[in-house]
Amino acid sequence: MKEPTLVIMAAGMGSRYGGLKQVEPVSDKGEIILDFSLYDAVLAGFKRAVFVIKREIEEDFKQLIEGRSSKHIEVTYVFQELDDLPEGYTLPEGRVKPWGTCHAVLSCRNVIDGPFAVINADDYYGPGAFQSIYDYLVNAQDDEKYRYCMVGYKLANTLTENGYVARGVCREKDGYLVEITEREKIKRDGEDIVFTQDEGLTLQTLPEDTVVSMNFWGFSRSFMDEITARFPAFLDKILAENPLKGEYYLPGAVDQLIKEGKASVKMLYSADKWYGVTYKEDKETVVNALQSFKDKGIYPDKLWR
Repeated sequence: MKEPTLVIMAAGMGSRYGGLKQVEPVSDKGEIILDFSLYDAVLAGFKRAVFVIKREIEEDFKQLIEGRSSKHIEVTYVFQELDDLPEGYTLPEGRVKPWGTCHAVLSCRNVIDGPFAVINADDYYGPGAFQSIYDYLVNAQDDEKYRYCMVGYKLANTLTENGYVARGVCREKDGYLVEITEREKIKRDGEDIVFTQDEGLTLQTLPEDTVVSMNFWGFSRSFMDEITARFPAFLDKILAENPLKGEYYLPGAVDQLIKEGKASVKMLYSADKWYGVTYKEDKETVVNALQSFKDKGIYPDKLWR
């Protein structure tokens, strides 16, 4: 088996945050959230990381990686380009938003030749998640189905106090993902967790222990081939319904493969609390949490030496 590669999606525009949150320091040592994920990944066994970035942040981003985490893990950079489209398709006039998480992964198609994990650059997942997904990927092999995996989190552990979040809500059976539904407007409302599909006119509740996806996936190379082949059909739908903002989402592609009986997705559960900077007001919470982990000895005072 080939060694698993870690794919880090860092090309998001950070529109709700109001800036490039991927490069915001969250410690007094100048570390970013991604440093903690890379540290956990290296300890888990990952030896190679592929960063999906935008060209306009290339130099700033590399300054945060080169000579630091890059001393401990092999690094490759790829660019998520708006005009990286299948033959026969052109960029809609006025489109500035990236094409989504599936398109970000597609940007790596020429540098991935084995199993790989996928994470967001601006989410803190916890050490256990990296260990469990690495252990799965080094042993998994496709057979009559593609054998994928996903780290699931308890919904109550993934909320921000400062606004809505989007989460992939999971339905599972016997330790495997059955269905995943993207919900884009989830928040805490008093004692309840609610979501809306009509801009707040009506609210529906979700149980606190609902398992959700935080975009921490594990795939074989087959997934890259599948999403490449499926991109035109997704693109046709996007261009017809929402050409300026529609996105090609990872959960949607995975859900399609499950329902077609082509893939199974093993659920790997994390009891850790997720931390992320969705809004500017989230930063203080993340800074305090990561410092507390250092104080407890979970991380050294300085991650990279």
